[in-house]
This record gives sequence, structure tokens and C-alpha cells, in this order.
Amino acid sequence: MSWGTITDERIAEAETLIGVPLRRDRMQWIETATRDAIRHFAWSVGDNNPLWFDRDYARKSPHGDIVAPPCILYAVDGTVVAPKLSGVQWIYAGTSWTWFEPVRIDDTFRVEARLVRQDVKSGRRFSQWVLQIGEVRYYNQHDRLVAIAEGRCARTPRGDKLLETKNTEAVKAIEPHRYTAQEVADIENQILAEPRTGDRPLWWEDVQVGDSVPQVVKGPLNLIDIMAWYAAQQGAQPYGGVHGDAIRYRRRHQDYHINAKTGTKESAGRGHLETSTGRDVGMGGAYDIGPQRISWAQHMLTNWIGDHGFLHTLNVDVLKPNVVGDTIWWRGKVTGKSISDGAGIVTIEIEATNQLGQTSAKGTASVMLPSRERGKVKLPVLSAAVI
Repeated sequence: MSWGTITDERIAEAETLIGVPLRRDRMQWIETATRDAIRHFAWSVGDNNPLWFDRDYARKSPHGDIVAPPCILYAVDGTVVAPKLSGVQWIYAGTSWTWFEPVRIDDTFRVEARLVRQDVKSGRRFSQWVLQIGEVRYYNQHDRLVAIAEGRCARTPRGDKLLETKNTEAVKAIEPHRYTAQEVADIENQILAEPRTGDRPLWWEDVQVGDSVPQVVKGPLNLIDIMAWYAAQQGAQPYGGVHGDAIRYRRRHQDYHINAKTGTKESAGRGHLETSTGRDVGMGGAYDIGPQRISWAQHMLTNWIGDHGFLHTLNVDVLKPNVVGDTIWWRGKVTGKSISDGAGIVTIEIEATNQLGQTSAKGTASVMLPSRERGKVKLPVLSAAVI
């Protein structure tokens, strides 16, 4: 079988792993939500919510202590479940998250992961590719199921195999957007004006269908933003580590990128940091990491729901590359309301658009809010028993 190709035989080989428990040591960056891990993750997202940092503040909240941004679980397990198909590129396509309780300071986790489905597809950018869908379950030190993530990963051609598709759109370089000084100032002002509900309860009764969720703005994206994410969320682990670890990983998995200038084997993830390699994998240039962009959506939602709200679900499809120089506006709109177990449920549609007005990612979310009619403010948490 040819390295880097997508064939019926290789697809069938990967399919034999559906439902099989998978090793996750290379997908795990942290095991415990320590104070440092929480702070570093929040910094990497650009989220300065005092619930994540300020112990005095957090102890007066319904949580009683510091909690973590829910998407910190990406650092516990990166949610990429993409076995076999060595030499074929990973492109992160989205996550469907369900949280059952907050991630609390010093929670320690174990995970269970399996491939649940894979679909063979064709489209505009690639003549044939595979969507691998995996499930990761996160259990804390009390053996309680804290969250489930369904991660979606596109496996696509890379390098020469991409060029063989003869799809010029797939390999076209994207020129960085040039901003005027006024545009830069406007973006900066919008970022600094992002509101946060904080310790004021957002009552279910006060939220109406059609209401807008205050935006968060991220960008213009630069390499430091991407490096900060790597430092907090995954390092080089998903790509096999560095030095001798990297050599052992590449020999075992045959997963690497050949540097056209030096002839050496390098991490398949370098396309996130290098324009030419990002183009080589069909993304048009250096680009962000899918879970990074999804975590920005979580930032928007936790800003809005405040200390008394609970983010229950977040399902995002990553639709197009967000290359260095792009700016993302995450926005949301309330689409529904209901009451469950004494807590108000609100459903939201969310969308990320870039500076050209193009949709970069979109999805849905549901949150739990306190109800004024129940006469008591409490942190609503949905039991995992419902599944």
C-alpha cells in the first residue's frame, strides 16, 4: 500500500478499529486541571474571566472555587480519533461537546476513546477523503462522567498526493488580508469592549428567542496566537513529540511531512506555523487549530451566561481555513427556551465569520440558566444519568 494514499483497502483497514478502545497517551497534554493548567489554557484563548483566575472571586460564586473553561478538556484529550491511513493529512472538522458538570480546580481525568464511524466522501476540494468520527469520554477522580466529546477529523491528501487531484482550488495560496489602520483600531476596540455577565445572574425569564449573544472577536490571527494554543493545549504530543520521541513515533506510525527543501521528516502539524506547508496540505497558508477556534466560541458563551450559568452542549463544524492574518467574529442568536429539572434551558445558533464576511465555522449550543420564578439561584448541572 502506498504511503499517503487513500485506497479502499486502507479505508477497510481503519474500519476494523470501529468500537475498539484506543490508546490516548499521545493525545493527552494534562491529566489534572491544576491552577497553572487552567490559567495557561485561559491565556491561550484570550479569556480573562475571573472564575478561571481569581480564587477570592471564585469562592463567592456558585462554584465555591476556581473552575476551568469547559474546553480545557481539549488539553486532557485532543479529541482527534483518526487511526490508520498513515501519511494522510488530519484536518480537524469539528466537535460535538456535552458537559455534565463543571471542570473544577484539581480535577484529575481518565479518558476512554473509540472510533465510532467513518464516511468516505468526495467534494470540491478533494476527489476522495475520509471523515473519521470518534468519541472521547472524560471521567474525573470520582469516576463521574464529566463530558463526552464527539470529534470529527477529515483525512485528506497531502503534498504530491494533493497535487495529483489536479484541483487548483485545493492548492491555491491565500494572500494575507491587508488591513487599514482604522480597521485594526476598530477590531482592537471591539475586542476590548467584549462584555461579561459575571456575578449578575442571567435569568432564564429575561432571555428571549431572537436575542443576540454578545460577540467575541479573535484576530488578526498571528503565529504567537497559534504557539500559545499549542503551549497550553497539546504541545507537540499529537505529532509524536520531539527529538528521539518524534523519530520513534514516525517510524511506528509513518506519519510525517517531507520537507521539500531539506528532505527531512517533520511534523505533519507544521502547516499550522508555516505558510508553504499550510498550502501543501490544501489550506492556503499557515492556519489555526480547529479546537482553538471552537474554544473561542466557548469563550463567547461563558462570557454571556455568567457565573450562574452552565454550558451544557456545544456542537461546531469547522468549515474553512482560518489563516494567519484573518479575524474571526463569533456571534450567537437565541433559538429556543424550555424548563428542565428546575433550570431554564436556552438553545443558541452560533456562527463565526471572517473579515471578508465568509462563514468560517458554525454550530449550536445549549446552556442552563437560573430561573427567577424558582426563587433560588443555584448552579444548574445536568446529570450524566440522562444518557
